[in-house]
Amino acid sequence: MRDYEGRLVALALLGGLPAVVATGVLLIAGDYPTKVVWTVTVVVAAVWLAVPLWLSRRLHGRLRALSSVLEAFRQGDYAIRSRHADDEGALADAARELNALGDVLRSHRLEAAEAGALLDRVMAAIDVVVLAVDEQGVVRLANAAANRWLGREAVGQAAAELGLSSLLEGDARRLVPPDVVASAPRRPMELSRSRFRQNGRPHDLLVLADVGDLLRQQEREAWQRLVRVIGHEINSSLTPMTSLAESLAGLLADDDRPVGWEADLHQGLEVIQRRAHGLARFMTSYARLAKLPAPQKRPIGLAELIQKNAALEQRVPVTIDPGPSLEVEVDPDQLDQALLNLIRNAAEAAAETGGEVRLTWRCNANDATITIDDDGPGLSGTKNLFVPFFTTKPDGTGIGLVLSRQILESHGGHLDLEDRPDARGARATLTLPLSASA
Repeated sequence: MRDYEGRLVALALLGGLPAVVATGVLLIAGDYPTKVVWTVTVVVAAVWLAVPLWLSRRLHGRLRALSSVLEAFRQGDYAIRSRHADDEGALADAARELNALGDVLRSHRLEAAEAGALLDRVMAAIDVVVLAVDEQGVVRLANAAANRWLGREAVGQAAAELGLSSLLEGDARRLVPPDVVASAPRRPMELSRSRFRQNGRPHDLLVLADVGDLLRQQEREAWQRLVRVIGHEINSSLTPMTSLAESLAGLLADDDRPVGWEADLHQGLEVIQRRAHGLARFMTSYARLAKLPAPQKRPIGLAELIQKNAALEQRVPVTIDPGPSLEVEVDPDQLDQALLNLIRNAAEAAAETGGEVRLTWRCNANDATITIDDDGPGLSGTKNLFVPFFTTKPDGTGIGLVLSRQILESHGGHLDLEDRPDARGARATLTLPLSASA
């Protein structure tokens, strides 16, 4: 600012120099007494020097006032205001804008303080463990639930010493076993891990929710549904078999058998045999569903998987709309099984109306999405779609959709079924996490 003020004074002196020179010439050329000449010279010189200095000091005062307000803003004091806002001119306009900026900053700080206070209250009240770990592996944030879960104050402690190392690795969203942290209560927790930056440094945000009660409730509901379905299926087979066996036993016990009783006996035994085979297939399907192995994941091109399975369906036209080139972390054999089952279901639905099947895929920052559309009659109802062994097909087992969803969920993804919003038919949407190299 000093250099600027010096240049301003020099410019003002230079601007007044012609008038001073002209006055001097007039005084020298005129016939004036010496006293008058010296008096006028002193007055002109004083004015010539005083006016620029006065302007400089006035401008310096205005700029210094604006600078003081800005310095107060920088230090977080938004109550300071410029007192030159009521004046006229460019500097007054700047002062008014600066005061308006102070009002905005003060309002934003108040809103941020209120939001921070609300967040602190929520963090303290929720029964969800929240931890933030910096790149050095040190816990920088822990709410009250986290401290209770760990049994001590976590902030400033090393994640490894707290037993959190395993939570910083592996799938970002998963169920963690009850003994993941030795000092924590033995309860199953659902982990959700994400990354954020604070002050330019990366941090891991760990959110763990106790899902023990929820899992137990879901387990009870699943067992109840399973018992109902298995009981219905077994009774559907055993009731006619028992009735038919009693009838055949009565036939054999009767000494006066009707003509052609051998054919009736043979036919009845065939019915019992078919129902027994059907019951055996049902139990085999149940064992297959219950014993799905853990996926052996590896990166693989999504386009290759889709094209390979689409080529196996020959009953109806299958169109593939090309998507981006990307890789997913999957077990190829298991995903083949899920894709083939869903494509086959879509083809059977499309065959009812003479339509076709269309496949496409897309991706976002974290997931890949496969869409399978058919031109069939649509879904008759979604309530029982994923109930094990529920089927509307005469030769269906009722495990295809359940198994496909189980495969997707074991890969960290999910399966959704719905009627197409834009046309007749159904839509299956498979979501899978991208591989790290995608």
